[in-house]
Amino acid sequence: MRRNSTTSRPDTKISIALLRWYRKHGRSLPWRNAADPYRILVSEVMLQQTQVSRVLIKYPEFLAKYPSLRRLAGARTSDVIRAWRGMGYNNRAIRLKLLAQTVVRDHRGKLPETIDALQKLPGIGRYTAHAIACFAFDQHVPIVDTNIVRVFARLFPTRGNSPRRTDKIWALAESKLPRANVHDWNQGLMDLGATICTVSKPRCEVCPLKLSCPSAHSGRRSIRRISRAEAGRNGIPNRIYRGKTIDVLRNLKRGGSMSPASLARAVMSDYSAEDRPWFFTLLRALERDGLVRMRGRTKISLAD
Repeated sequence: MRRNSTTSRPDTKISIALLRWYRKHGRSLPWRNAADPYRILVSEVMLQQTQVSRVLIKYPEFLAKYPSLRRLAGARTSDVIRAWRGMGYNNRAIRLKLLAQTVVRDHRGKLPETIDALQKLPGIGRYTAHAIACFAFDQHVPIVDTNIVRVFARLFPTRGNSPRRTDKIWALAESKLPRANVHDWNQGLMDLGATICTVSKPRCEVCPLKLSCPSAHSGRRSIRRISRAEAGRNGIPNRIYRGKTIDVLRNLKRGGSMSPASLARAVMSDYSAEDRPWFFTLLRALERDGLVRMRGRTKISLAD
């Protein structure tokens, strides 16, 4: 199909400028250019909703404890949850362990290389599948994360906000892939969004793409963020209480448990009888997610 728009084909000037900048200013991160696909998988799962600075601390610790998919697949769930301490969004630890078990069982312990097969694994969505395909298996595929969406929105501005905007961004990202050096191109786009083309105060004056970016000259810089109310209690989101609950249980000895009331008081300093139905709902949600084990209504522990 013939492409009529200038936004539908690679731009050599942009790719040369970005690649040159990335090779000079790209962040030095331990998972970049890792030879083992498992290490790239762990980094991508950790980077979901967690700042790079935190991942830099936990990444080597986790790999020291679980250096391979097989080691992770055979670990106790409660031990994996403990190893995830400080990362937040503990469901990721459960999904990563389930993924390891699936790969060992169905793929002889080796991560599949195709995007379709990767997306069938627990916890692997469109972005993570593409990231693994590109960074672990050197495939010529686009990557779209929040940083890249922001860079493209400013570099290739369009009117309106179509319900299919996500698909359009992915199509645009694919159309802009250079013929070579796709690994560095995708990493460079993410680094550009993380360090220069930021949400509130983009540093357009030092951006390597400023001469090609209409937003750098029009003042169209800010990307509006839509905040959504989160379910919670007393003005605190449930995700915070979930994290506190897991942290309290992590501090118990292996195999230890607590009564719901004791656990609730440790999580919420002003806990009262009125909070009991809400807290049990929170515990049941954690149990459904595979993070805790409820022994009736008397004892709560980390999942086995």
